[in-house]
Amino acid sequence: MVSEGVSVTAAMVATQFLEVGLNTLVKSATNSGMSNYVFIVYSNLLALCFLLPSTILYHRKRAPPPIPSSILRRIFLLSCLSTAVQILLYTGIGYSSPTLASAMVDLVPAFTFTLAVIFRMENLNLKLHSSQAKIVGTVVSIAGALILTLYQGMPLIRGSMQNLVLGGSGTYLSVQSNWILGGFLLATAGFCVSVLFIVQTWIIREYPEELVVTTVCCSMVVVLSAIVALIAEGTSKAWVLRLDKELAAVCYSAIFVVSLRSVVSAWACRKKGPIYVAMFSPLGMVIAVVLGVLLLGDSLYVGSLIGAITIAVGFYGVMWAQAQEENVVNIEKIKDFASSSSAPLMSTKAIDV
Repeated sequence: MVSEGVSVTAAMVATQFLEVGLNTLVKSATNSGMSNYVFIVYSNLLALCFLLPSTILYHRKRAPPPIPSSILRRIFLLSCLSTAVQILLYTGIGYSSPTLASAMVDLVPAFTFTLAVIFRMENLNLKLHSSQAKIVGTVVSIAGALILTLYQGMPLIRGSMQNLVLGGSGTYLSVQSNWILGGFLLATAGFCVSVLFIVQTWIIREYPEELVVTTVCCSMVVVLSAIVALIAEGTSKAWVLRLDKELAAVCYSAIFVVSLRSVVSAWACRKKGPIYVAMFSPLGMVIAVVLGVLLLGDSLYVGSLIGAITIAVGFYGVMWAQAQEENVVNIEKIKDFASSSSAPLMSTKAIDV
């Protein structure tokens, strides 16, 4: 029988593959003229069409408990964060690449750890090596993100976008400024994702109904994203989806990312906490590099490689510290269990004598 830890890990790894695949598909579709705002509306609306009947079917024999007003307010906050994350993420990808998106999302563990300490979901003792490693890892991750965003360097692999860079100084400055703007948007999205994990855990631990929470949140995201899209897109042509990459991106996002990933993420937050969920973000970097170079013709720059490696080093420093603290907790639990179980044995022996 598969342990709970293994099942949670496998599910989180699978979601990283799904999310990076979506980023690559969205980049390809937006290059063809698809509106990010309209895409978010359609993908969440289609996801709601899957989530609503799934929730009804799942709870056909056992009705979920009523949602308290306090939880409903938190879900609304979660929907606002989800809308902001999607807008920032896909706009940032449009200005840069899925590779940069996955690398910048590596900041999520550092942001999540900082927020968890602030909201007392994580204990921090500066005398312990594990706490020191977490702080150093957080700083190193942020430094790596700045390197990746502000410095490109020489291309290690020349992609199809290289002609644009060599086309003239004006084109180069345009691409460079777009890259920096994309990096800033993606970093902001990463911070919002961290806040989202905190709020999601806050909700799920008091109302452990992942499907219900995801469905209600998705319905709110549809309304919020529709309002933003109506303001941002003045023409009706933007709302027409072509039956090619655009429709494929909407269907993929609705089924595998908005629906499946959201439920899995909420479930993992309840089982392991927000920091554990955030730890899987760097895996997307490796997948995105391969997909971006092979499928989109992205160039791989020295700055991207150095920044990505720096972020990964900082992240795994945080992960090592987390593992050390979990080992300490497990050892203390074993000692407590041994001491509590030895007392009845001693009393039993005394009676026998």
